[in-house]
Order: sequence, then C-alpha cells, then structure tokens
Amino acid sequence: METSDTNDASDTSNTSDTSGRLEEALERLHVCGPERDGWLSNHAPMVVEALAAHGQAERVHHWLDLYRDRLEDFPDRVAPVTDDNWASALGDPRRTADWTDHFSRALAERPWRDVLAEWWPRLLPGLVGGATHTVIRVGHAVRAVEADANTPRLTELAHALGYWAARHQPVTGVTALPGAGTAEESLDAVPAIEPGHLGFRDRLAALRRLPVWADDVTDPDTARDRLAELVRAATHRYATHGHGEPTMLVHAATAPNAVLRTLDALPRELWAPSLRAAWTASAAVTAMYAPVEPVAWTPPARLAPEEVMERALVHGDEHVIKLADTALDVGDERALAAALRAVELSEPLV
Repeated sequence: METSDTNDASDTSNTSDTSGRLEEALERLHVCGPERDGWLSNHAPMVVEALAAHGQAERVHHWLDLYRDRLEDFPDRVAPVTDDNWASALGDPRRTADWTDHFSRALAERPWRDVLAEWWPRLLPGLVGGATHTVIRVGHAVRAVEADANTPRLTELAHALGYWAARHQPVTGVTALPGAGTAEESLDAVPAIEPGHLGFRDRLAALRRLPVWADDVTDPDTARDRLAELVRAATHRYATHGHGEPTMLVHAATAPNAVLRTLDALPRELWAPSLRAAWTASAAVTAMYAPVEPVAWTPPARLAPEEVMERALVHGDEHVIKLADTALDVGDERALAAALRAVELSEPLV
C-alpha cells in the first residue's frame, strides 16, 4: 500500500540522537577530504548521519573502521574564497579546502539557515556536480543540524557546502522534450544516452535530451508535493531498473530526497526552483544509466522498516545504506522492496 505524497520518516528515524557518537564520527571524518582517487566521493559523512538518524549511532564507528581505507587526507588550500571572488572559484575542485574555510567562517558569524538561504540558489544550478553526492551530503548535514546545531554538525554543513561549491556543475545544452503527467511516467519517458560512454562526466557530456516535468509549478506547497512524488517514483523504480547500474541509479532517488529534506530550512520562494533542479538531476541520472529493459522483481520477504535498515547495515555498502535511508523516508512497501533490491544487486563492504 502506498503512502501519501509527503514523506513520513517520523516512525523510523531518530534525528535527535544525543549519544555523541555522530559527533565523534564527524570529528574523525573532518580531517579527511570529500573525495578519493581524484573523483570518487567520500560517502562516510552521509552514511554515519543516516545510521544515527535511524537509531544506529552505536554502530557508526564499526562501519567507519570498515570504510577507513577509502578515506584520504583533507586537500591543501590554494587561496581564500571571499565575497568578492567566489564566482571565479565556483566549480573549481582544486578549491575544496578554500570553500570549506569560507563556509566555516560564514557559519561561525551567521545563523546557519541564513547562510543556506544565501547560497542555495547560487549552488542549485550545479546540483549534479560530484555525481550529485554534493547535494546529498548537504541534505544529510541539514537533517543533522536541524536536530542539533552543535559544532561538529555545523562543521559538517560547512564541509558539505564547500564540496558542492567546488564541484558545482550545471547541466547545459539539453533539449527539452514533452513530459508526462506524473513523475513515474516522466521517468519512463527519459531517453537513454547513446551507448559507449563510460564515466559520469563523459555520460553527462553526452546528455542531449530530457523531458520536462512539473516545470510550471510555482506554489511552494505544490512543489513540495511534486518533489515527494519524484522521490517516491525514483525509489520505486530502482527495484525494476537498478540493474542498469546498481550504484549510480541510487542517486536518481537520493539526490531529490536530499533536496526534499532541506526544504523546511529554506525560504518558501526557493521550493519551486528546487523541484526543477531536483527533477533535472534525477532525470539526468536516469538517462545516463538506464537499462535496456526493466525486470520484474519481487522481494524475498516483506520486512519492517527497521529490518530493512538492518539488512542494509549488515551489507555495509554506502549506497545501499543511503537508499535504505531514502526508502524509509518514503515509507511504503515498494520503497522498502527497492532497498532490498539494492542489497541483492550491490557488492557488500568488506
């Protein structure tokens, strides 16, 4: 049975965890950079927040110990980002440390919601940067600071915003195609890119056409409803389409969900533009990694939400855990089945 258009994580999440283990984990991670091997994202800050949000804070250090070989040192600084030169530094991955410093200063001087409201519309056009991990990390950080705006969590927000600014990458040169009435139908209408392209950046450069959807929405509440609809549709779709690329297709759901969980911290006039950017990102990922054909799939068991998160945690893969986190936000049986499909398709963390 499906839920309503709005996500409901209230029964399965514990964002107000007060054990201090999330803070300890974030402090361990803030000496590390947001990427490894020159491009691959460091998922650890997102995963530990998701675990803490779902009552698994006591297990974050064990998971980090398994993940530690995938962490690299924090990058070197180049030159300060300032109010006068920020535009020239936007989208320059060499400036990750400079951007993090900039947001650290801003968050020390002003309320975090004011900083987010100022920078969200500047960063939103580059939402696909870093294969959408940038906005996903921000979404996790916002959920954490909304529960408790303490120093480690605010530092994490600075790191997340800094990563987004450094990897900011707009989607350009795309022809708009007619969309459909629902998010599910519009995702089905997304044409796949031409075969033969390899990495994310190569595939993004090959993106030529995307259908529009909900582009006429201006009412903030309608924008929220349509964004929840998109998250639900993309999560459900993973069960039948995730085999196209089990890792990357997770982001078709987790990226718009990061935007959705940030809305309440933003001015309402930013909600409709956020919907449009989230749709573009979700549709782009769908186009870049779509399988030739969907498959029918039935989960091996019907599990409660906490059992699904337990399966994801035992499996250990960072994308599996994050899709489970989003599936629990959606909260219906098809979403939980999609999380179990990710467990089946993905290599476990060992």
